[in-house]
Amino acid sequence: MSELRKKILHMVNSDLSDIETALMENLNPHLDLVTQTARHILFSGGKRLRPLLMVLCARICGYTQEDAKDFATVFEYLHAATLLHDDLVDGATMRRGTPVAHSIWGNSTTVLVGDFLLARALSISAQTGRPKIIKVISEIAEEMSQGEIHQLMRKGKLDISHSEYLEIITRKTAVLIQGACRVGAILAKASDRMETSLSEYGLNIGIAYQIIDDLLDYTADSTILGKEIGADLKEGKVTLPVIHALSVATPKDRACMEDIIRKQAFSADEFKTIVKMLNDCGAIAYAQQLASEKIEAAKAALSVFPQTNTKDLLSYIADYVVNRNM
Repeated sequence: MSELRKKILHMVNSDLSDIETALMENLNPHLDLVTQTARHILFSGGKRLRPLLMVLCARICGYTQEDAKDFATVFEYLHAATLLHDDLVDGATMRRGTPVAHSIWGNSTTVLVGDFLLARALSISAQTGRPKIIKVISEIAEEMSQGEIHQLMRKGKLDISHSEYLEIITRKTAVLIQGACRVGAILAKASDRMETSLSEYGLNIGIAYQIIDDLLDYTADSTILGKEIGADLKEGKVTLPVIHALSVATPKDRACMEDIIRKQAFSADEFKTIVKMLNDCGAIAYAQQLASEKIEAAKAALSVFPQTNTKDLLSYIADYVVNRNM
């Protein structure tokens, strides 16, 4: 995994550098407070997956203009806006190993800076002069909001189904990654076939990304993950590993898991008990397998494109998504 990450970073080093510059130059707030709060979330170690995918998807469709990096900032600003709002809604304390913005600048400032980043994203999308792109970005914002509300409505509920979970993560996470890939194709004036293929690639990448993100809550080291292990469960987020475990566990094990989960303020030992049960009943392996299937579907969607370095890179990124540990 380390070698794959190094290979990807070597291939995209120049793109990532340009994206960092574009993120700084396109922010343009009038107030220092907005700058400080926005930079806290924007430059705290994000992977830049979404803007990078937009640039690469435009490139695989033949787009060569440098303004792709500026337009790609839309997806990082949107992502950052949702993180600011989500951390506040979830009552989170850490993000990427640093204190969350609302613990430093307060709830009101954090909400309003998130609103600013959302507005900035829409403003930059308008600069493309493409009504279709503006429509896609607007629809993404709507879907992400509904996904988060849906998740909030089901907070702490143990009867959430597999299909409902997939619906939530598709809206709250996958549509943004899907949109980044699709907008890359639209920007390049690609054929409908290419746009559809990249849209499918992005959708499957996005679903796999969130499944793995949820899985890491039970498998990662907190110092690597950048947040408290078990945080999702303590926040009442019942994700795929637990959903599957509850559906296949013995009545005794199910009752034990339910008792621990309902506590929310469970101990470290109780959380270890949950993790052991998830492993014993195959829930961890099940989530990993589903994510792997989505990644294979994403790579298969690229078959319409000829073999190029960019296509290879998109495949490498897909493999990284399903094998990452942070």
